[in-house]
Amino acid sequence: MTSPNLSTLREFTLPDARPLPLLLLLDASGSMAEHGKIEAVNNAIQDLLTTLANETSHRVGVHVGALAFGGKLRPHLDLMPAHQAVTAWRPLSAAGGTPMGATFDACHKLLEDRSLIPSRAYRPTLVLISDGMPTDAWEAPLDALLKSPRAAKATRLAMGIGPDADTSMLAQFVQNPEIPVFKASQAREITRFFRWVTMSVVARSRSAAPDLVLPPPPPSLDDDDQIHY
Repeated sequence: MTSPNLSTLREFTLPDARPLPLLLLLDASGSMAEHGKIEAVNNAIQDLLTTLANETSHRVGVHVGALAFGGKLRPHLDLMPAHQAVTAWRPLSAAGGTPMGATFDACHKLLEDRSLIPSRAYRPTLVLISDGMPTDAWEAPLDALLKSPRAAKATRLAMGIGPDADTSMLAQFVQNPEIPVFKASQAREITRFFRWVTMSVVARSRSAAPDLVLPPPPPSLDDDDQIHY
């Protein structure tokens, strides 16, 4: 049974908590409509938000935002506390190309906007997923993003979905030999990736030193969980 004081507690603790931003960069191109990929992503993100919404702390407040890129870049979820994001989230739809460069530009601007992410915020977690190759110029925008103070310090995680994902580009986004690019060729791996993201953020939110916590090892897929695209 849910405590009747939970919402009151959350309202009391989170406004004074230091924000821990989680920004999702989500491929919503036309190919994501195939083989149930976009549905798997939508379900996994809803689970992530539900878990993070139940985290309460007087020190750390997880904030979640999402940029979707499919045909054109579009802000999908404004950066907000997780307990608000869980009700504000709307499922992604898939169409168009993969404008990754525009996404990196928008992510760069968002990270450096002190009205959205104050100076007191903990280092962000950036999550990039894609099932294909960029359809616009992305090298210079990515370079500028990674040279920005906040992105350089961020925890960056990436997942390539299916055999057409540009894993070399995703590896350039991560740029950390201790954090591999997660490869999803099976539907349940998408769920497992977002559980990994959830575990990483929850571990930081519960730590006495959130900026020093490293992501846990990525999960592996059991042999009996074979659901191929």
